Amino acid sequence: MRAHPPAGRPDDGADDALFGLEDIDTGQASRARADAGPLFRDSPTARRLLSVRAVFAEPAAAASPRGRQVLARYPDAEIVPVASHWRIPDLHGNEGNVDRWVRIKTETLVLGEKKTLTTRPNGRSADWIAPGPANGCAMACAYCYVPRRKGYANPITVFTNIERTIAHLSRHIACLGPKPESNQCDPTAWVYDIGENSDCSVDALISDNVADLVRAFARWPAAKASFATKFVNPDLLLLDPRGRTRVRFSLMPQSDSKLLDIRTSPVESRIAAAGDFLDAGYEVHFNLSPVVLRPDWERDWSLLLRHMNDVLPARVKGQAAAEVIMLTHNKDLHDLNLGWHPRAEDVLWRPGVQQPKRSENGSWNVRYRGGVKAEAVATMRALVAAHAPWLRIRYAF
Repeated sequence: MRAHPPAGRPDDGADDALFGLEDIDTGQASRARADAGPLFRDSPTARRLLSVRAVFAEPAAAASPRGRQVLARYPDAEIVPVASHWRIPDLHGNEGNVDRWVRIKTETLVLGEKKTLTTRPNGRSADWIAPGPANGCAMACAYCYVPRRKGYANPITVFTNIERTIAHLSRHIACLGPKPESNQCDPTAWVYDIGENSDCSVDALISDNVADLVRAFARWPAAKASFATKFVNPDLLLLDPRGRTRVRFSLMPQSDSKLLDIRTSPVESRIAAAGDFLDAGYEVHFNLSPVVLRPDWERDWSLLLRHMNDVLPARVKGQAAAEVIMLTHNKDLHDLNLGWHPRAEDVLWRPGVQQPKRSENGSWNVRYRGGVKAEAVATMRALVAAHAPWLRIRYAF
């Protein structure tokens, strides 16, 4: 089976389609503010992360205003019609794609419509998990859980019907009303995680989906958006979140990040961006995650926390909080990683200190054994207290 997009424009199998992809007017890319200057998403750095050559597209998604915006950003890309964004034979389930794992993330996008809009309760990082603006990522973190269900390829799927997502969230927030009592997610606002299955900072390089969500939450006084990120996208500083979007910069020791956080922004850059994002109107928190247990992990986390304490301005420290998340891995992902990045598995796959755990979707994951995990969580709490005592831990598990 081929591991690259087919030539030409094959029939998408929809005999009753009212249009063909070749007839679509791709329109014009949205304009930035007149005083914004060049956008980061048009920079060589962004183009290296996403140099799109093929767009697998549901016809209705490609024909939508958001779909046309995305296609206008990549005018030279081949448009490949597909019946569904979720199961694409050239991508998902194609074992031949393993050794092209990163290239597919760089050169391929998928356009689809999110058919089912569901907001799920969470209670840890956020009160609710919202329908996200995308699925998949151009980065290639070796421990990422998102590709487990797709298999062998995990490029970004942009959901083009963002207006339905915003309408859904508006109704959900209205039904809830004001938050009745404080909890560890937030004292006054209902917190909605909008980036469970993607990195919103990267998604914002492609379309205005994330910008639309940030603007929407800025108008909803009872709610707050939240997303974790490993990528610094300065274009997000041009928005006006009005304190209603929480950015959680994910951090780990740079030695771990170099091995595991493939194609992400350097950890020091994520830390350095915190002040700028706070000044732009975001709430800024940190994810200390995943905590990977390997020789000298305590020493390296100590160095990271000391660095945060040394360089972060007082205004960031005064409002910051953190989540501490121990590594959870997966047998299928372990097998996949062996095909493209086996060195990562030297630290991620440690059966001697891990045990199986059934996930919510029914698959088998592995996590650190109970006693090992409890001791590591206690150690992380002690390290934070010693080296960054201003950093409130919202939860640790």
